[in-house]
Amino acid sequence: MSGNRIFVDETHCGGRHVTGLERITLELFSAEALAPLELTPIRAASKIDIVARQNIILPLRMAAESGAIALTPGFPPSYLLTLFGGRVIPYIHDLFLITRWQDLNASARLYMSGPFRFALRRLPRFFVNSETTGRELRGYCRADADIMLYRPDVRNVFGLADTRRENASQPSRVSPKLIALGTVEPRKNLRAAARIVNALRAGSFPDARLDIVGRIGWGPDADHLATVPGVTLHGYQPVETVRRLIEEADALISTSHDEGLGLPLLEAQYAGLAVIAPDKPVFREVLGDSAAFIDTDDAGSAAARIAALFEQPDWRMAASAMAAANLRRWSGAARADRAAVIARLTELTSGSLQR
Repeated sequence: MSGNRIFVDETHCGGRHVTGLERITLELFSAEALAPLELTPIRAASKIDIVARQNIILPLRMAAESGAIALTPGFPPSYLLTLFGGRVIPYIHDLFLITRWQDLNASARLYMSGPFRFALRRLPRFFVNSETTGRELRGYCRADADIMLYRPDVRNVFGLADTRRENASQPSRVSPKLIALGTVEPRKNLRAAARIVNALRAGSFPDARLDIVGRIGWGPDADHLATVPGVTLHGYQPVETVRRLIEEADALISTSHDEGLGLPLLEAQYAGLAVIAPDKPVFREVLGDSAAFIDTDDAGSAAARIAALFEQPDWRMAASAMAAANLRRWSGAARADRAAVIARLTELTSGSLQR
């Protein structure tokens, strides 16, 4: 396809651990996802190389090609890249870099928060991963900014099998097993999940368990969680192990302070899992009627809500059916987003929407 070049900043995708941020970049902004558009990925081999390519090399390439467009689906665009204005389009996953300063590590505060705020104030267009993120973004960006939904079409990345229908008659566990997916760091609020498990263990489910799967991030949470009875930290695991742990679980729980999307919640629904999530707008947007919503600040009430879920007749069958319906709903919306994004980028690369 003819048109101006589209650069995609993939400098954050060279690490050993592929987390949600990297997966979104590789799936939503790949040549396959945005075909027939022609993309030029910008990759890096080291931390120093990341800094050089984001702050020097990519801006130089943008300066050399006056019609080129840069997509930044991972790190915020650098200060210098933001100066190219309408030719730079960030993908906004969430607003944590400015709304939850207390949950950021030192490098995020120094290297990412400032450029993120700078870009939000100056750039005229953004892609966002959810309606909730888009509404929140409106409070920080230009009044005339063009904010476009680009929700991911959630794939079965763990190769999960939904066995709930076949085993619908299986009784509730005497000791329910919950699983949480994500980096262990303060913004994920996994201490709240541990408190909820403690409340379950103090009530009707004395052997309730929580498996936490994800790399150990910054902060003291991992050390604390390692001491909590019933909680097991598995760290970052290969796909095969994650699949086994999810399929062995009774429910997936999220207690994050907030999310821009909460991709693992959708991915786990391929196993037909019951999902337990905070009663906040983004989780209701993503999960619809397919989840049990809880107050993560009240461990007692959350535990009571979860206990009531497990005591319902045929709850496994119901969870499986709701998960499948929600995945169909979300995937349909995501496919429509993708078509609209390709159309918009096609217009941009032809020069008809430059500003």
